[in-house]
Amino acid sequence: MAEGDDGSTISRPLYRTAPAGLSRELNRAAIFRLIGTSGPIARTQIARRLGLSPATITAVTRELVEQGLVRVAERAPSRGGRPALLLELVGGAPAALGVKIAHDHVVGVTVDIEADVLERFETPFDTAAPDALERLGDILARWLAESESQPRLLGIGVGVSGVFDPSAGTLDSPMLGWRGVPLAQLLEQRLGLPAYVDNDVNTLAVSERLYGRGRETEHFVTLTIGRGVGLGIIAGGDIYRGFRGGAGEFGHTTAVEGGPLCSCGKHGCLEALVADPALVAQARALQLLRRRDGIERLRELADRGSSEAQEIFGRAGATLGKAVGDLANILSPQLVLVSGEGTQAWPHLAVAFEQSFRSALFPPLRGIAAEVDPWDDTKWAVGAATLVLRASFAAPRDEEPRSVGAVAGVQAGVVA
Repeated sequence: MAEGDDGSTISRPLYRTAPAGLSRELNRAAIFRLIGTSGPIARTQIARRLGLSPATITAVTRELVEQGLVRVAERAPSRGGRPALLLELVGGAPAALGVKIAHDHVVGVTVDIEADVLERFETPFDTAAPDALERLGDILARWLAESESQPRLLGIGVGVSGVFDPSAGTLDSPMLGWRGVPLAQLLEQRLGLPAYVDNDVNTLAVSERLYGRGRETEHFVTLTIGRGVGLGIIAGGDIYRGFRGGAGEFGHTTAVEGGPLCSCGKHGCLEALVADPALVAQARALQLLRRRDGIERLRELADRGSSEAQEIFGRAGATLGKAVGDLANILSPQLVLVSGEGTQAWPHLAVAFEQSFRSALFPPLRGIAAEVDPWDDTKWAVGAATLVLRASFAAPRDEEPRSVGAVAGVQAGVVA
């Protein structure tokens, strides 16, 4: 039992911190949030309430002050000793804009420092249009101008399928038909905000690590199914991006030699067998679907008891389960989270997936849990917003490797 600066007693930390990996960001996030929700507050109070060392609190709050996110508000009344400095956020509660780009629409959210959604928008968007990038900038600029809350934005985070190379500042997205796009730089110039870009599944995994079920889990994978197959890897508490950000292209591992042609140009990719377009193609070949029908109609047929539709989903579940089991044998995660719009068909995938997944696992690893995260398009946009929150919680950029999308010379900070 410890006494706080205000005479209260604190019996336990209010936040649990991770022992490795993202622990630095989690500590910063906890400190930043506590100042935002309880400030003005003294450093000693922060240390006691969070169970962190005074040295950690001093180092983190000094960086937050230098970044312009936190300021000294006043001095607390003294009980005979030196008055404590009280800290508060600069200019009111900040927020972040998160955007998920899909092939046919854009979903965006503004979130507070707890990653709670303040506002949401969704609008059609054609990524194949010749002026797609200009239109994207217009959409976001209009949203910012019309936003009701008008919060003080720390920046914009964008989640998009493909590989973002932070060293070059460019995005390659075969699914969207984008090659070498300097997306962060373009958005910074258009919107006047620091911009961060990453693979959308990575943003989802980091969001789970910072705010969701992965907060207590140092080793887990986020698997997404739907129009494609994606993978976010949290290893040792941190996101694993690999060389030039290319880790996680699980959908383009070979599942069948000489199998169907994949959108990437290879044959037999996992994505070409289990993603929604592949299932639709199989159903059309069986004349279950007409040309204008899509995955929604196939789910409807399966729901109504069509054995042929159920078999298509069942085969996909078995193929996916085996591939995920093999992956788990390599990575040995504590948890597999399955997400994405494809989970809307999970009742027809689940049994075959579970059987195949368990059969593929090395016997000592058969305790690995696989959980389905209900599909929510908004959650992807929130994941993108965590790119901004994490950058704001992190140390100044010249003190750590650049792991996400701000282009060279742009640091996270407060935008007036």
